[in-house]
Amino acid sequence: MKPKPATTFQRRLNLFDSTAIVVGSMIGSGIFLVSADMARNLGSPGWLLVAWAITGILTVIAALSYGELAVMMPHAGGQYVYLREAYNPLAGFLFGWTLFLVIQTGSIAAVSVAFSKFLGVIFPWFSDNNVLLQVGSLKITTIHLMSIFIILFLTWVNTRGINIGKYVQDTFSYTKIAALLLFFIVGFFIARNDEAVRLNREIFWQGQQLVDGKPVPLSGISLIIALGIAMVGSLFAADAWNNVTFASEEIKDPKRTIPLSMVLGVVIVIVLYMLVNYIYIKVLPVRGSPDATTVMGQGMQYASNDRVGTAAMYGTFGESAAIIMAILIMISTFGCVNGMILSGARVYYAMAKDGLFFKQVGILNSMGVPGVSLALQCAWACILCLSGTYSNLLDYVIFSVLIFYVLSVVGVFILRVKKPDVARPYKTWGYPVTPAVYILACTFIMVILLIYKPAYTWPGLIIVILGIPVYYLWKKPKFSRTKRT
Repeated sequence: MKPKPATTFQRRLNLFDSTAIVVGSMIGSGIFLVSADMARNLGSPGWLLVAWAITGILTVIAALSYGELAVMMPHAGGQYVYLREAYNPLAGFLFGWTLFLVIQTGSIAAVSVAFSKFLGVIFPWFSDNNVLLQVGSLKITTIHLMSIFIILFLTWVNTRGINIGKYVQDTFSYTKIAALLLFFIVGFFIARNDEAVRLNREIFWQGQQLVDGKPVPLSGISLIIALGIAMVGSLFAADAWNNVTFASEEIKDPKRTIPLSMVLGVVIVIVLYMLVNYIYIKVLPVRGSPDATTVMGQGMQYASNDRVGTAAMYGTFGESAAIIMAILIMISTFGCVNGMILSGARVYYAMAKDGLFFKQVGILNSMGVPGVSLALQCAWACILCLSGTYSNLLDYVIFSVLIFYVLSVVGVFILRVKKPDVARPYKTWGYPVTPAVYILACTFIMVILLIYKPAYTWPGLIIVILGIPVYYLWKKPKFSRTKRT
């Protein structure tokens, strides 16, 4: 007899589990890679740390602001619901559209590929050069094969119920916390490089940007612009902290747990990121040469394949550093993929319940999870894996992600006016100053990117805008907002 679909989500996620989703979704491979590009944009240990610190402050403020929205609307879909209620169904749909098309699925594809590439460090059979099948310009390599397997496997795991999904998330999230702490301990007590410390001390606040490979001193407005551009990397590495809100209907005591887990998770991750970058500048010179043949000569700026984490451990472990870091990154990326798969499907479920996605996506399976939504997300992420365009797509949507974050934080102000009588067991700390600081700072960063990095901005805007006609195709003639709020 075929099992009957569940009618409601199961509240099985406690504070420990919810924090694991925040931490696990945030920490992928970015922390081990993006500091190389940031070093090329800033050329200064001090300003590199400042960029990470600003990212941390802004992310904590955003988490504090989202906490108020979460306690008002503890429903599946999280940010989708906040945008829908603060503005209109179109705003919510555009977020969900971009999330499905690129943000979540593109991240799942990219992080899965990162897992497979670092697996190739241990088992060389997994390689971009090992082509299994070629049809025209489409190549299927062993990297693609493993990446798709990871996505299929973790999607299947999450179709078996929230309990199994959370156990995987807990295990890998807290393992990666321990691993990053171990990275810091090794770097602090064993890997310290006095020569790198001396070189970095001499240029600690001397900003310098590489333009077409040539160093350009930074000061005043040029330094501010360089900080804004560099923070694309740190903001990307610190993204996905909001994913826990997508699973709000599966969280115990959501009005307490969601805001607390977001703040705890973000603080844990940002502290770890600052510690890791502190080790980078204690072990490697920030500046380097593309022609150098040694790790020290290449510095952070020209670390091989931007693998700063591996370069930082090279002086202590030699050639074994590549394998050690590969294992660490595989643990990190595996947990990250699971967190994104688990949470993302809840947004499409909420859209379907509003009549803005396939009806079947809004149905729970017998295990109480949105099985069809998980399967659809899986299929599109696998297609993005094969397309090879996921990394470009992610570059395009950094700007779009910031837009939706800013709109959501603005929503705190809007809903204070629109729905003043809705219970708010938690209110944004420092309101109205803290959310206003976030809005202004992120808007300033977006303006910088719009002017100086148009390749990162306009394609992302186009992806969002394309969702407008799609919305009206999906929109039911008598669409009305869900009564869950």
